[in-house]
Amino acid sequence: MRNIFLFIRRYRTLLTFLFLQGVALWFLFTYNRFHKAKGLGVANEITGWVNSKYSNVESFLTLKEENRRVHKMNDSLLNLLSRNFMHVDTSARLVKDSVPFDTLGNSRRYYFRPASVVYNTVNSQKNYIQLNRGSNHGIKDNMAVISSDGSAVGVVVNVSPNFSQVMSLLHVQQKVNASLKKTGDFGTIDWDGKDPRRLTLRGIPKSIDIKTGDTVLTSTYSYNFPPGYMVGTVAEVVTDKSTNFYTLKIKPGANFYNIKQVFVVENLQYSEQITLNQETRKKIEDPKNIKK
Repeated sequence: MRNIFLFIRRYRTLLTFLFLQGVALWFLFTYNRFHKAKGLGVANEITGWVNSKYSNVESFLTLKEENRRVHKMNDSLLNLLSRNFMHVDTSARLVKDSVPFDTLGNSRRYYFRPASVVYNTVNSQKNYIQLNRGSNHGIKDNMAVISSDGSAVGVVVNVSPNFSQVMSLLHVQQKVNASLKKTGDFGTIDWDGKDPRRLTLRGIPKSIDIKTGDTVLTSTYSYNFPPGYMVGTVAEVVTDKSTNFYTLKIKPGANFYNIKQVFVVENLQYSEQITLNQETRKKIEDPKNIKK
């Protein structure tokens, strides 16, 4: 308290001046219309600037939560896309699906679950991505993973109760079926382990007219990925004279250096497809079943 009185005593002249100046300005802006209008204009400018800066800071602090909300909304919208459903043939017998899309009997084939990336590598020849969703959240091996903008990222290869490990497209053992958007011709995407900014598409015949910039999508022949999602664009066309196929260098659609939010996609008919494929191979190719 003593220090306060000493401060007032020491600066009493300045404090008196500031007080009288404030009173003078109050009289000026209160009883003079012109100055009042000018003062209100300046006050509005100042308060507007302060409110704008405050809003920017508040938006930055809530950006993470807003991003999570938008990602969850995108998850709901993706699950409504008609490409995730297929028409059930009921001509032979009545089939009642628990999740029909419409009254025509279209049933769900793909289901999307949101997840966040907690670990990611791009500098190894065998890169993996770890997600904060596991078996407790319905994640299983062989589920496809796409980025928040709808680009192919990789395939789930291992799960724990609360986390899952994804084999990235930037993995020398990863192979994904893909097709050209403009022609539908399909091939296989892999990675040579060198440049994270380039994938390789093989198996496209030279009879196809291909140009840089052409879009490459996930193929209908993939067991993991739903068809029609971005894999990348053609960055370079390499002609190999020893074969009848192109070797295409593909710029990935996903930014593997900055993946934050993804969707884990479940093919609800994956087990049936794989089982049928395995049983067919065993039935046809097993020497014991080959008729002499």
